[in-house]
Amino acid sequence: MLKIIQKIALLLWRVWFYVLAAIPIVTLFPILLLIASHKNGYPTLYWIARNIWSPFILIGMGFYIRIKFAKPLPEGTSYLLVANHSSYLDPFVMFRVSKNPFVFVGKKEFIKVPLFGSIYKRAAILVDRSSSKSRWDVYERANKIIAQGRSVCIFPEVNYIDDTILLNPFKRGAFKLAIEHQIPIVPMIFLDCKRKFPWSPDFGFPGELRVETFPEITPVKSMDDLVELQEKTRDIILNGLNSDVKQRSQKAVIFEEIKAQKLKN
Repeated sequence: MLKIIQKIALLLWRVWFYVLAAIPIVTLFPILLLIASHKNGYPTLYWIARNIWSPFILIGMGFYIRIKFAKPLPEGTSYLLVANHSSYLDPFVMFRVSKNPFVFVGKKEFIKVPLFGSIYKRAAILVDRSSSKSRWDVYERANKIIAQGRSVCIFPEVNYIDDTILLNPFKRGAFKLAIEHQIPIVPMIFLDCKRKFPWSPDFGFPGELRVETFPEITPVKSMDDLVELQEKTRDIILNGLNSDVKQRSQKAVIFEEIKAQKLKN
Protein backbone atom coordinates (compact mmCIF):
# COMPACT_ATOMS: atom_id res chain seq x y z
CA MET A 1 0.00 0.00 0.00
CA LEU A 2 2.83 2.37 0.92
CA LYS A 3 4.54 1.76 -2.44
CA ILE A 4 1.32 2.55 -4.29
CA ILE A 5 0.96 5.83 -2.38
CA GLN A 6 4.59 6.70 -3.15
CA LYS A 7 4.09 6.02 -6.85
CA ILE A 8 0.97 8.19 -6.96
CA ALA A 9 2.75 11.00 -5.10
CA LEU A 10 5.71 10.78 -7.49
CA LEU A 11 3.40 10.86 -10.51
CA LEU A 12 1.53 13.90 -9.20
CA TRP A 13 4.82 15.65 -8.43
CA ARG A 14 6.04 15.11 -11.98
CA VAL A 15 2.74 16.30 -13.44
CA TRP A 16 3.11 19.38 -11.24
CA PHE A 17 6.35 20.15 -13.11
CA TYR A 18 4.46 20.55 -16.38
CA VAL A 19 1.80 22.67 -14.68
CA LEU A 20 4.49 24.99 -13.28
CA ALA A 21 6.23 25.18 -16.65
CA ALA A 22 2.97 26.10 -18.38
CA ILE A 23 1.64 28.75 -15.97
CA PRO A 24 4.08 31.59 -16.88
CA ILE A 25 3.85 30.74 -20.61
CA VAL A 26 0.04 30.84 -20.63
CA THR A 27 -0.22 33.85 -18.32
CA LEU A 28 2.40 35.98 -20.04
CA PHE A 29 2.04 34.64 -23.58
CA PRO A 30 1.01 37.88 -25.37
CA ILE A 31 3.86 39.80 -23.71
CA LEU A 32 6.40 37.02 -24.33
CA LEU A 33 5.41 36.69 -27.98
CA LEU A 34 5.69 40.45 -28.49
CA ILE A 35 9.15 40.52 -26.89
CA ALA A 36 10.33 37.45 -28.82
CA SER A 37 9.15 38.98 -32.10
CA HIS A 38 11.16 42.18 -31.58
CA LYS A 39 14.61 42.10 -33.16
CA ASN A 40 16.20 43.44 -29.96
CA GLY A 41 13.91 41.65 -27.54
CA TYR A 42 16.01 38.60 -26.69
CA PRO A 43 17.89 40.05 -23.67
CA THR A 44 14.53 40.88 -22.07
CA LEU A 45 13.13 37.47 -22.92
CA TYR A 46 16.22 35.84 -21.44
CA TRP A 47 15.92 37.92 -18.26
CA ILE A 48 12.33 36.69 -17.83
CA ALA A 49 13.37 33.07 -18.45
CA ARG A 50 16.26 33.31 -16.00
CA ASN A 51 14.70 35.35 -13.21
CA ILE A 52 11.01 34.42 -13.38
CA TRP A 53 10.33 31.21 -15.32
CA SER A 54 13.26 29.15 -14.08
CA PRO A 55 12.95 30.01 -10.33
CA PHE A 56 9.18 29.59 -10.53
CA ILE A 57 9.63 25.99 -11.70
CA LEU A 58 12.63 25.01 -9.58
CA ILE A 59 11.36 26.47 -6.32
CA GLY A 60 7.84 25.21 -7.02
CA MET A 61 9.25 21.69 -7.43
CA GLY A 62 11.23 21.96 -4.19
CA PHE A 63 14.68 22.40 -5.75
CA TYR A 64 17.44 24.88 -4.98
CA ILE A 65 20.66 25.46 -6.91
CA ARG A 66 24.24 25.46 -5.65
CA ILE A 67 26.83 26.51 -8.23
CA LYS A 68 30.59 26.12 -7.90
CA PHE A 69 32.28 28.28 -10.53
CA ALA A 70 35.83 27.60 -11.71
CA LYS A 71 35.69 31.34 -12.46
CA PRO A 72 32.83 33.78 -13.03
CA LEU A 73 31.33 34.01 -16.51
CA PRO A 74 31.64 37.71 -17.43
CA GLU A 75 28.79 39.40 -19.22
CA GLY A 76 29.39 40.39 -22.83
CA THR A 77 31.73 37.45 -23.49
CA SER A 78 30.67 34.64 -25.80
CA TYR A 79 31.12 31.06 -24.64
CA LEU A 80 30.01 27.64 -25.77
CA LEU A 81 28.29 26.23 -22.67
CA VAL A 82 28.41 22.42 -22.62
CA ALA A 83 26.92 20.12 -19.97
CA ASN A 84 25.63 16.60 -19.45
CA HIS A 85 21.93 16.23 -20.24
CA SER A 86 20.01 13.99 -17.87
CA SER A 87 16.75 15.71 -17.00
CA TYR A 88 13.94 18.01 -18.10
CA LEU A 89 15.30 20.35 -15.43
CA ASP A 90 18.60 20.94 -17.23
CA PRO A 91 17.58 24.02 -19.29
CA PHE A 92 16.17 25.73 -16.20
CA VAL A 93 19.30 24.96 -14.21
CA MET A 94 21.41 26.35 -17.06
CA PHE A 95 19.46 29.62 -16.95
CA ARG A 96 20.59 30.03 -13.34
CA VAL A 97 24.24 29.41 -14.23
CA SER A 98 24.72 32.23 -16.74
CA LYS A 99 23.69 35.86 -16.27
CA ASN A 100 24.98 36.58 -19.75
CA PRO A 101 22.25 35.74 -22.30
CA PHE A 102 22.82 32.54 -24.21
CA VAL A 103 20.81 30.80 -26.90
CA PHE A 104 20.01 27.09 -26.86
CA VAL A 105 20.66 24.86 -29.84
CA GLY A 106 17.56 22.71 -29.66
CA LYS A 107 15.30 20.28 -31.46
CA LYS A 108 13.01 21.66 -34.13
CA GLU A 109 10.23 19.37 -32.85
CA PHE A 110 9.59 21.66 -29.87
CA ILE A 111 7.94 24.24 -32.12
CA LYS A 112 4.91 21.92 -32.16
CA VAL A 113 4.26 22.55 -28.45
CA PRO A 114 1.23 24.88 -28.18
CA LEU A 115 2.07 28.49 -27.24
CA PHE A 116 5.61 27.61 -26.14
CA GLY A 117 6.55 26.67 -29.71
CA SER A 118 5.69 30.16 -30.99
CA ILE A 119 8.23 31.67 -28.60
CA TYR A 120 10.77 28.88 -28.84
CA LYS A 121 11.20 29.15 -32.62
CA ARG A 122 12.06 32.84 -32.23
CA ALA A 123 14.41 32.37 -29.29
CA ALA A 124 16.44 29.21 -30.02
CA ILE A 125 18.70 27.92 -32.76
CA LEU A 126 16.59 25.16 -34.25
CA VAL A 127 18.12 22.10 -35.82
CA ASP A 128 16.48 19.32 -37.79
CA ARG A 129 19.08 16.57 -37.47
CA SER A 130 17.69 14.77 -40.51
CA SER A 131 18.43 17.78 -42.74
CA SER A 132 21.94 18.81 -43.79
CA LYS A 133 20.60 22.27 -44.73
CA SER A 134 19.18 22.70 -41.22
CA ARG A 135 22.53 21.79 -39.70
CA TRP A 136 24.21 24.39 -41.93
CA ASP A 137 21.67 27.05 -40.88
CA VAL A 138 22.80 26.53 -37.28
CA TYR A 139 26.16 28.06 -38.15
CA GLU A 140 24.58 31.06 -39.83
CA ARG A 141 22.35 31.78 -36.83
CA ALA A 142 25.25 31.22 -34.42
CA ASN A 143 27.28 33.82 -36.32
CA LYS A 144 24.72 36.50 -35.53
CA ILE A 145 24.37 35.47 -31.89
CA ILE A 146 28.11 35.42 -31.21
CA ALA A 147 28.53 38.80 -32.95
CA GLN A 148 26.07 40.21 -30.39
CA GLY A 149 28.24 39.02 -27.49
CA ARG A 150 25.91 36.20 -26.50
CA SER A 151 26.79 32.62 -25.71
CA VAL A 152 25.53 29.39 -27.20
CA CYS A 153 24.41 26.45 -25.06
CA ILE A 154 24.23 22.88 -26.25
CA PHE A 155 23.78 19.49 -24.60
CA PRO A 156 25.86 17.39 -27.02
CA GLU A 157 25.06 13.85 -25.86
CA VAL A 158 23.74 11.26 -28.30
CA ASN A 159 20.66 9.29 -27.10
CA TYR A 160 20.72 11.16 -23.80
CA ILE A 161 17.38 9.79 -22.54
CA ASP A 162 18.94 6.41 -21.68
CA ASP A 163 19.18 6.60 -17.87
CA THR A 164 21.36 3.48 -17.72
CA ILE A 165 24.31 5.40 -19.23
CA LEU A 166 26.23 7.88 -17.10
CA LEU A 167 27.40 10.00 -20.03
CA ASN A 168 26.66 9.22 -23.67
CA PRO A 169 29.08 9.94 -26.53
CA PHE A 170 29.07 13.53 -27.82
CA LYS A 171 27.94 14.81 -31.21
CA ARG A 172 30.46 16.91 -33.13
CA GLY A 173 28.31 19.92 -34.03
CA ALA A 174 29.02 21.92 -30.89
CA PHE A 175 32.75 21.61 -31.33
CA LYS A 176 32.61 22.63 -34.97
CA LEU A 177 30.94 25.83 -33.78
CA ALA A 178 33.68 26.44 -31.21
CA ILE A 179 36.46 25.96 -33.76
CA GLU A 180 34.82 27.94 -36.54
CA HIS A 181 34.02 30.91 -34.30
CA GLN A 182 37.00 30.47 -31.95
CA ILE A 183 34.89 30.83 -28.82
CA PRO A 184 36.03 29.18 -25.58
CA ILE A 185 34.18 26.14 -24.30
CA VAL A 186 32.97 26.08 -20.69
CA PRO A 187 32.35 22.48 -19.61
CA MET A 188 30.10 21.97 -16.62
CA ILE A 189 28.39 19.14 -14.77
CA PHE A 190 24.89 18.83 -13.38
CA LEU A 191 25.49 16.45 -10.51
CA ASP A 192 22.02 15.75 -9.14
CA CYS A 193 19.43 16.07 -11.93
CA LYS A 194 19.83 12.48 -13.12
CA ARG A 195 18.97 11.16 -9.64
CA LYS A 196 16.38 13.71 -8.52
CA PHE A 197 14.39 14.28 -11.72
CA PRO A 198 15.51 11.77 -14.39
CA TRP A 199 13.91 10.98 -17.73
CA SER A 200 12.42 7.90 -16.08
CA PRO A 201 9.23 8.68 -14.12
CA ASP A 202 9.92 5.90 -11.61
CA PHE A 203 12.01 7.81 -9.09
CA GLY A 204 13.13 11.25 -7.97
CA PHE A 205 12.90 13.65 -5.05
CA PRO A 206 13.32 17.39 -4.36
CA GLY A 207 16.33 19.09 -2.78
CA GLU A 208 19.72 20.45 -3.77
CA LEU A 209 20.85 20.59 -7.40
CA ARG A 210 24.62 21.06 -7.63
CA VAL A 211 26.41 22.51 -10.63
CA GLU A 212 30.15 22.72 -11.13
CA THR A 213 31.88 24.58 -13.95
CA PHE A 214 35.41 23.89 -15.17
CA PRO A 215 38.10 26.18 -16.59
CA GLU A 216 37.36 27.23 -20.13
CA ILE A 217 38.93 25.33 -23.01
CA THR A 218 40.49 27.38 -25.79
CA PRO A 219 39.37 25.79 -29.07
CA VAL A 220 41.93 24.36 -31.44
CA LYS A 221 42.60 26.18 -34.70
CA SER A 222 42.00 23.32 -37.14
CA MET A 223 39.01 21.10 -37.86
CA ASP A 224 41.56 18.28 -38.07
CA ASP A 225 41.71 18.35 -34.27
CA LEU A 226 37.92 18.39 -33.78
CA VAL A 227 37.72 14.86 -32.35
CA GLU A 228 40.47 15.63 -29.85
CA LEU A 229 38.57 18.73 -28.66
CA GLN A 230 35.33 16.74 -28.46
CA GLU A 231 36.92 13.95 -26.41
CA LYS A 232 38.79 16.37 -24.14
CA THR A 233 35.54 18.13 -23.24
CA ARG A 234 33.72 14.85 -22.67
CA ASP A 235 36.54 13.49 -20.49
CA ILE A 236 36.39 16.58 -18.26
CA ILE A 237 32.64 16.16 -17.76
CA LEU A 238 32.85 12.38 -17.26
CA ASN A 239 35.71 12.69 -14.74
CA GLY A 240 33.73 15.34 -12.88
CA LEU A 241 30.71 13.05 -12.64
CA ASN A 242 32.84 10.14 -11.46
CA SER A 243 34.52 12.33 -8.83
CA ASP A 244 31.25 13.36 -7.19
CA VAL A 245 31.47 12.43 -3.51
CA LYS A 246 27.70 11.85 -3.36
CA GLN A 247 27.68 9.70 -6.52
CA ARG A 248 24.14 10.83 -7.33
CA SER A 249 24.28 10.19 -11.06
CA GLN A 250 25.84 6.78 -10.50
CA LYS A 251 23.02 5.85 -8.13
CA ALA A 252 20.49 6.78 -10.80
CA VAL A 253 22.27 4.53 -13.30
CA ILE A 254 22.29 1.63 -10.81
CA PHE A 255 18.58 2.11 -10.12
CA GLU A 256 17.77 1.97 -13.84
CA GLU A 257 19.99 -1.07 -14.38
CA ILE A 258 18.23 -2.95 -11.58
CA LYS A 259 14.83 -2.01 -13.02
CA ALA A 260 15.88 -3.14 -16.51
CA GLN A 261 17.13 -6.45 -15.13
CA LYS A 262 13.84 -7.05 -13.30
CA LEU A 263 11.91 -6.42 -16.50
CA LYS A 264 14.05 -8.98 -18.34
CA ASN A 265 13.42 -11.58 -15.65
